[in-house]
Amino acid sequence: MNTSRTLQPSPSFRHRRRILLGGLAALAAPFARAQGSADAPVRLIVPFTPGTGIDLIARQIAPGLSERLKRPFFVENRPGASGNIGTQEVVRATPDGTTLLVSVNTLVMNMALYPKLGFNPVTDLAPVSQTSWGQLLLVAYPGTKIDSLQDLIARAKAKPGALNYGSPGAGTPHHLAMELLKNRAGVSLTHISYRGTAPAVTDLLGGQIDVMFLPIHVALQHVKAGKLKALAISSDKPSPLLPEVPPLSVLKLGNMNVDMWYGVLAPAGTPRPYIERLNKELREILAQPAIAKAFETQGMTPAHSTPEAFQQMLATDAKRWADLIKAQGITAE
Repeated sequence: MNTSRTLQPSPSFRHRRRILLGGLAALAAPFARAQGSADAPVRLIVPFTPGTGIDLIARQIAPGLSERLKRPFFVENRPGASGNIGTQEVVRATPDGTTLLVSVNTLVMNMALYPKLGFNPVTDLAPVSQTSWGQLLLVAYPGTKIDSLQDLIARAKAKPGALNYGSPGAGTPHHLAMELLKNRAGVSLTHISYRGTAPAVTDLLGGQIDVMFLPIHVALQHVKAGKLKALAISSDKPSPLLPEVPPLSVLKLGNMNVDMWYGVLAPAGTPRPYIERLNKELREILAQPAIAKAFETQGMTPAHSTPEAFQQMLATDAKRWADLIKAQGITAE
């Protein structure tokens, strides 16, 4: 009689094996999400219209990322609601590395302007890297006879509200830069809100508005032609393009740097190894002379940062603008 038999694992052994295998699977899950579809296309969501500075950034970095990561990167414009529509799409996207956001500092300004936003960009997005800085130039219509930053402050103090200033819309960096100046200098100017930069510039050149913050690449041609007077630059140091124009810091009113930052972010929960890989590749892409030349056309300077430094900048900026928006009673209406 055949007395042999097949030995079976005990129930307790099978239970321990399931626990072990489950633990290993959990540890591997983040890496699987990042690498499971290593050749899947990646969307670079731009929450503004084509042709903007943010759009240019995305279209400049996409080819380099495609080449280096061996997968397609393509740009998708999702404009609307001051960038909130496209941003929300990224916030809600699966954090598997196939959806990224290319944005500007309005990202954190919107937190205080839209209290019912439904998401928090500081906690619901994972910063990858800053890509660039953009400078704003404070300019005046020559007919106002305002010849300097100090002259503007003196005129505004002498006749509160008499001078007006334009912006491309409530809550834009152009608008909040002037509100910060008003707040720190203790002066009053009347805000005229436009639907976009072009109509505001048209009225500024025609003398319908007195002063305005404009991206340096927009203002430069008019300053060079004598159609606008440059009063101050938004950064801490003068610009090589207009070395004679002083920074806002000459007023000695605290931190007056209102440069615009741009950067790349991912949905919160995106695996850290993937973010670090993107960061490394972006550092090398942004160091290329061709990128610097392309950015220059939009008045931007390439700038790379670690994810941690970018995260800190987001949090600091969010508080800074929230405090100003509250103090000045600004709304997005």
